[in-house]
Amino acid sequence: MSQTRQADQNSDRFISTLTKNTVAMILAGGRGSRLKSLTDWRAKPAVQFGGKFRIIDFPLSNCVNSGIRRINVATQYKAQSLIQHIQRGWGFLRGEFNEYVNIIPAQQRISEEWYKGTADAVYQNIDILREGGAEYVLILAGDHIYKMDYGKMLATHVRSNADMTVACINVPLEDAKGFGVLAVDGTDRVVEFAEKPANPKHMPDDPTKAFASMGIYVFNAKFLYEQLIRDAGDSKSSHDFGGDIIPYIIKKYKIQAHRFTDSCVGAQNGNYYWRDVGTIDAYWEANMELTKVIPELNLYDREWPIWTYQEQLPPAKFVFRDEGRTGKATDSLVSGGCLISGACVTNTVLFSDVRVHSYANIDGSVILPKATIHRHVILKNVVVDRGCVIPEGMQIGVDLALDAERFYVSEKGIVLVTPDMLGQDLYRVV
Repeated sequence: MSQTRQADQNSDRFISTLTKNTVAMILAGGRGSRLKSLTDWRAKPAVQFGGKFRIIDFPLSNCVNSGIRRINVATQYKAQSLIQHIQRGWGFLRGEFNEYVNIIPAQQRISEEWYKGTADAVYQNIDILREGGAEYVLILAGDHIYKMDYGKMLATHVRSNADMTVACINVPLEDAKGFGVLAVDGTDRVVEFAEKPANPKHMPDDPTKAFASMGIYVFNAKFLYEQLIRDAGDSKSSHDFGGDIIPYIIKKYKIQAHRFTDSCVGAQNGNYYWRDVGTIDAYWEANMELTKVIPELNLYDREWPIWTYQEQLPPAKFVFRDEGRTGKATDSLVSGGCLISGACVTNTVLFSDVRVHSYANIDGSVILPKATIHRHVILKNVVVDRGCVIPEGMQIGVDLALDAERFYVSEKGIVLVTPDMLGQDLYRVV
């Protein structure tokens, strides 16, 4: 056996050992208020994405594909649909093998308060983490779209002998103002950290970009518990990892930066896919990217699949081939249970069980599950929430001034339509 092949096998075995000794905590309690009314009745991680998925499926799939099969999901804000989704779609892990996805609602386990910050959300569940007996703890945000091998980040953490490791992504300097920004030395040890700085520091080798924290952290378990307990006793702390934990430990302990470019899965032509779909514009754009012939995010990758729960539905169906009344969809994603009846759909993502009736014309839109689009409707650059019924003849995205009187119109002219905006009293738990 060649030395190169032997080294590769030793490296794989090393990473496998690390992932087995790791427990993950996904922080999935946030509302995501920048998504406006799309999160009125669901937490941001429960928002649908890409035709059949939910945002939470991406960090969960990354964990399972990386070999991390002890996963806790901390919930808080309007979590019912999130809990249902995880229960239905993520029950395949076997407890007999010490594999699980635990749903941990905010329970006031330690104090009579709800989660006050990201660090407090972990601290209030410290007993659950300790029960796992893991050597390492992986902290994840539950609201980003990306594919990442966490095993490689764990290897960076252990090989650098760090107390904490932060995953970093390169972002344009102007955009870095909305992130936690890190400065590193020649070995990628973090020497400075600033949360949402007005004047971010650029990378050593690129003055146009900055190192931004992805909100993904690896801790030595014992070290994490010590810092959480210390922070919980600090009355001046906001109990946040970026705002409090990292600034405190940076001068006393070793924090290592891990470059996303070293663990991104499926990068194409130097494009390392990571999206924060935290605004209506960003959410719409990320869904629209999937309609390209070769999108940056490969959802057809069998080596790193994105797992989810999907209701059993009949195949998508297209009917009528009459002149001026042909059921067709081009450059679009069409999910199971959809029925396109004599309508034209272009550059659009149709989620499960959508009905589009005759003579409707939909272009550049995101239609969430169980929506109904009636005859002669025109939709252009619209996000239609789950269960909406668009009345016959309605035009949305054609006259933005008129749309603004009844719907939400984003800075880039994307129109969000929800049942409440249409005056439809839909059942509330979705």
